[in-house]
Amino acid sequence: MAVDTQVVTDKYAIYNGDCVEVMESMPDDRLGLSVYSPPFAGLYNYSSDERDMSNCNGYEEFFEHYRFVVSELARITMPGRVSAVHCMDVPRSNTGRGDTQYDFPGDIVRLHESEGWGYVSRYAVWKEPLGVRNRTMSKQLAHKTIVDDASKCGVAGADYMLVFRAPGENPEPIANPVGLLEYAGERKIPADVLSYRGWTGKQTENRFSHWIWRQYASAFWDDIRIERVLPYREARDSEDEKHVHPLQLDVIDRTVQLWSNPGDTVFTPFMGVGSEVYSAVMSGRRGVGAELKPSYFRQAVKNLEIASNGGVEFDQREIEVTAA
Repeated sequence: MAVDTQVVTDKYAIYNGDCVEVMESMPDDRLGLSVYSPPFAGLYNYSSDERDMSNCNGYEEFFEHYRFVVSELARITMPGRVSAVHCMDVPRSNTGRGDTQYDFPGDIVRLHESEGWGYVSRYAVWKEPLGVRNRTMSKQLAHKTIVDDASKCGVAGADYMLVFRAPGENPEPIANPVGLLEYAGERKIPADVLSYRGWTGKQTENRFSHWIWRQYASAFWDDIRIERVLPYREARDSEDEKHVHPLQLDVIDRTVQLWSNPGDTVFTPFMGVGSEVYSAVMSGRRGVGAELKPSYFRQAVKNLEIASNGGVEFDQREIEVTAA
């Protein structure tokens, strides 16, 4: 395997190298779940490495390279299992003027279908408009824009979690014999259902799990804790723009709970500071991740050392959130 550095334990394996090269060494039909955020088609440049997909010359070229990732994931994923892709609409320019956008989620769907994946569902992750305005200073979200010329106003666009299923019959059902046991989100579980956690009777009576399932089955995830992310400040280096912001752990935790079994291998090809691997380890899965950028990989090593020791809830007041 062509990697610069690696850390392999009984709970996780992480590699500082190109994700396609890492996947080429992985066996067929063994992966329980993949979950990740791909580079957003050139919206940000993460490094100057020629293997970095964020350095592609244009939107179309990005998809030419991304196809290799989707194809390899199809090969290594168990039949009937899931790949979950976090994404958003991408502006056609990065000027903040409220220009038109690419349907990045739609193009991701079409790419996966062309590689044999079945498109299952799309979950929208709500973002508070004023918070997005304050972080991005987008003119299209300013109240002054609707005062002066509302034709130029825009939307605090949702993030999306796209779910795809590999062809074939799942050989190992993802079973929850006593229902769902944990909830990842800001909404408080009603007091009168807490006693049903781990209900061993008829699952039609399991009010605890039913309540969680209603939140998760909604296509609109509106109580994701935006600041519940792993530490990432030290991952920045001189090449970075001020956009480093890992995927929220609530989003990953829901994905891991719904579409993998304890003991499964959960893989992320764009690991960043280790969020998906961290969530997998904390949920009793084995996490595997690939990350090309050395500064992100070094921070992932630190974060996963915490996970291997039982994890911690981080004080988000110490973390500067700079991008949606």
